[in-house]
Amino acid sequence: MNANNSHNVSVGLEWAHPLVREWFVGRFGTPTEPQEQGWPHILAGRTTLISAPTGSGKTLAAFLACIDGLVRGALRGELADRTEVLYVSPLKALGNDIRTNLEIPLGEIQELAANCGIRLPEIRTAVRTGDTLAHERRAMLARPPHILVTTPESLYILLTAEKSREILRDVKTIIVDEIHSIADDKRGAHLALSLERLECLAGRGPVRIGLSATQKPIEVVARFLSGSDRPDPAVVQIDHRRELDLAVEVPRSELGPIVTNEMWDEIYDRIAELARQHRSTLVFVNTRRLAERVAHHLGARLGRDAVATHHGSLSRKLRLAAEKKLKAGEVCALVATASLELGIDIGSVDLVCQVGSPRSISVALQRIGRAGHWRGAVSKGRIFATTRDELLECAALVRAIRQGELDRIEIPDAPLDILAQQIVAMCAAEDWGEDELLRIVRRAYPYRNLARSDFDAVVEMLSEGIAGNRGRYAAYLHRDRVNGGVRARRGSRLTAITSGGAIPDNALYSVFAQPEGTLVGTVDEDFAVESLAGDIILLGNSSWRIRRVE
Repeated sequence: MNANNSHNVSVGLEWAHPLVREWFVGRFGTPTEPQEQGWPHILAGRTTLISAPTGSGKTLAAFLACIDGLVRGALRGELADRTEVLYVSPLKALGNDIRTNLEIPLGEIQELAANCGIRLPEIRTAVRTGDTLAHERRAMLARPPHILVTTPESLYILLTAEKSREILRDVKTIIVDEIHSIADDKRGAHLALSLERLECLAGRGPVRIGLSATQKPIEVVARFLSGSDRPDPAVVQIDHRRELDLAVEVPRSELGPIVTNEMWDEIYDRIAELARQHRSTLVFVNTRRLAERVAHHLGARLGRDAVATHHGSLSRKLRLAAEKKLKAGEVCALVATASLELGIDIGSVDLVCQVGSPRSISVALQRIGRAGHWRGAVSKGRIFATTRDELLECAALVRAIRQGELDRIEIPDAPLDILAQQIVAMCAAEDWGEDELLRIVRRAYPYRNLARSDFDAVVEMLSEGIAGNRGRYAAYLHRDRVNGGVRARRGSRLTAITSGGAIPDNALYSVFAQPEGTLVGTVDEDFAVESLAGDIILLGNSSWRIRRVE
């Protein structure tokens, strides 16, 4: 071991194994404030919420204690084929990025051990999302990873499917990243119930760690993370604001109630001008269709190969390629929707442009924070107003940011449609007593005040079905009114797996390039039905002629 490194370690790292400690000091020098304040709570086994600005090291604050525990277990010969750390990301792209950023330190620690003559068994990671290929899913079940990266929706499926449930029984730590982005909608309620299901399955309370941007009130996010009827969670809140270089841009033409083609050309010209003045520019828009349009026009000004797009309708291959190009500095500008809004490592982006109003303070801060995503950097952002109304909104938003104001977060109160989904999934996995089922549901923070009458009404609907013109349908449970138990009907597990989640289910058409048959991406049903053979569409910053729609 390097004696000098060990001697210079701050007191915040005395707990770490010498291998982990030497790696960290060699890579980063000293811990950041979120790391120094967060580690003692995590090591004590407390539910911990770390709220800090982008680029402050909060992801490693959550992971380093987990890595340390896995390294110690591996050196003792106790590292079995079981999943001990579960990382939940709201975005598939963020999950892929986290896995990459995990494999780098794990590989470097293993290399450091080898240089010291220490045999360190491999610590494996895997990603399980909707993008995961079938053979990768089978491999994960056959040999579970020690660290599993997933999304809220895939976690729900893992908890419901018979074989995948088994790999979650030994989870010791749950990390929920960007928790603020889902806590205030039905996805958050869905995740809260999944966390309680996981706790029941694991048989003991895994340590919960939440990572969040600055929120108001932060205590509500902390209670959402911990659930009800539990000790108060630890909150690490780093309030200092990052330095921002923020301004609103307007076209030279006078703004009106709608944006004209002339104004669009002026906006494209200005974004291209700014992009040429910076190393790497990230352009955010609010819709996938606008992403393709903006990328097309910027490509005409900057060069087609200098511009890329990133949104949920693109194939996994194209999304990963765009992320890789951005990190490597191979594109001048990348146009994205919310798919790149959260904490994905996007390299040396030094300017963020937002076309149109971001609609909320938190979204604006999140997106602008993508610029200068390194310690001590200034986040530079330009918001382009396209109408008079947007100009007023953007001006108010910038003023609020400069004054340090934040959106107030509100947790949905016991959404019953989400409850119905989760009850069917829970009963598909095992039989339940109604009283015990209600107790578990109420431990999830959004359902802490769920009335017994509402719970009974949902169970009644799921057991009796819904009356229709052809009789009753959608009965998924058997209800034992004598003994107060519920169990799943035949086919309920498949229904739960294929119909769960809180993301709107839009019919999508896959787009394939001919003659290769390569998947390019997807378009929604309305767009596909309205399209005709011979039409030209934009997808992935490329023009495609439609051969047929089937």
